[in-house]
Amino acid sequence: MASQFIPIFQTEYRALRPRAPMPPFHIRFRRFVSLNTTIRLREAQIYVSLSDLLEGAPESVIRAIAHILLAKLYRKPIDAAHNARYKRFASSTAVAKQTELIRSARGSKRYFGPQGHYYNLDEVFDSLNLRFFGGLMGRPDLTWSEHHAKRSLGHYDAAHNTIVVSRVFDRPSSPRYAIEYLLYHEMLHLKHPVKMNGLRRCVHSREFKAEERQFPQLKEALAFIKRL
Repeated sequence: MASQFIPIFQTEYRALRPRAPMPPFHIRFRRFVSLNTTIRLREAQIYVSLSDLLEGAPESVIRAIAHILLAKLYRKPIDAAHNARYKRFASSTAVAKQTELIRSARGSKRYFGPQGHYYNLDEVFDSLNLRFFGGLMGRPDLTWSEHHAKRSLGHYDAAHNTIVVSRVFDRPSSPRYAIEYLLYHEMLHLKHPVKMNGLRRCVHSREFKAEERQFPQLKEALAFIKRL
């Protein structure tokens, strides 16, 4: 039960706020799709939601999470040792694999299909696959986004093996090379998965960047994207 963690949160609260009254704590596990944690202060009471992936976590990790959440809530400096301890836990191979499995099982991905009004992502993918990957890359699910998003133009969701491309590109004024570059970039994420460099996530490795520079119209594509 999550209530067993209340003394840990109380201890960390007292360390951060030695003279403040101790508020009531309400802690529960939630079936999040990732290693999420939330904390809220309502009517002088603290409500904490922890991912159920943390049920078997070591006490030292729960203590680190308690410190981090409370420090953020009260805008206090986060202790480097607590921060490093949590990052080591979250980035460990076992936890990363479990999180990916949970995301795949619990998460939902809205699928709108590869056929747009002007471009078909399957056709673009197959063309790029032949040109740059010898036709050897397995095709993931490809879908246009629900909305004309400009903040997130494209992303690869490893948990659902899906590439999502913003519908903002599916229009006559979008040059094909811009869509090709965006899809090529996400295909490189399939070829070069995220790696951990110590406690840091390496999303775009040296090999990734070197292959990205091989795209013939890279400058033109980036210039078009910048104008969006």
